[in-house]
Amino acid sequence: MSRNTIKTTFLLTFLAALLVGIGALVGGRGGLLIGLVIALLFTGGSYWFSDSISIRAARAVPVSEEQMPDYYAVVRDLTTRAGMPMPRLYVTPDAQPNAFATGRNPEHAAVAVTQGILQICTWDELRGVLAHEISHVGNRDILISSVAATIAMAITLLSRLAAWGGLFFGGGRDDGENILELLALLILAPLAATILQLALSRSREFEADRSGARLIGDGEPLARALSKLDVASQQIPMPEVRREMAPLYIVSPLAGMNISFKNLFSDHPPTDERIRRLRAREWAR
Repeated sequence: MSRNTIKTTFLLTFLAALLVGIGALVGGRGGLLIGLVIALLFTGGSYWFSDSISIRAARAVPVSEEQMPDYYAVVRDLTTRAGMPMPRLYVTPDAQPNAFATGRNPEHAAVAVTQGILQICTWDELRGVLAHEISHVGNRDILISSVAATIAMAITLLSRLAAWGGLFFGGGRDDGENILELLALLILAPLAATILQLALSRSREFEADRSGARLIGDGEPLARALSKLDVASQQIPMPEVRREMAPLYIVSPLAGMNISFKNLFSDHPPTDERIRRLRAREWAR
């Protein structure tokens, strides 16, 4: 069993257990059963439909080869080098320069770039970015991030619904106990899902940087692109993106937003360190 398969199994189990726990906390044994059913639905759905969910959440639209021949030419060259099938290609309307890959495996993968990245990066720099995203597909870690994003969104939504349900329909229970449960639902469950996402996200970005540089035999295009993206992402916010979706992107789409504890809960490694490693040719060792 591969390391990423083990990570995915652990991730699904842990996040599903959170969903079951939310149900048990609110509704006892009956709530536990409801939580179990919801967990099975969400984990199964996030596995089979993670690409569709992520693409829809990003408001991405498919583009044809006639519309963007350079985009297709670069990705086709990269996937041929990597011995992988061609993914579906998308563009999002966001002005912030960014990109992501999603899907459960190379046969069901999708790559998306924003309008912003098409405007500030050269095609050589975009080649570095797309090599990074294709490496996510080849490393088979896009399933991990896509599943994490989907279930984390589900936990956040369900914990809020359950907390409001407990607030309005939790009569007959001790007020102190009820308040503690509400705090656990509103804060601790989404926080646990987020922390697990962060733990899995940082290491995979370094690995995709290395794999992408190896794929094209040069780390400089991606290093230059990351330098541009780091500056632009702090100047151009992406308010439409959900917090749970942020780890999918090549640089944090939340960098330009005023978020409490943003650095503490960063889902990406420092861009300066990524650039340093690329230019030190660590990928070639």
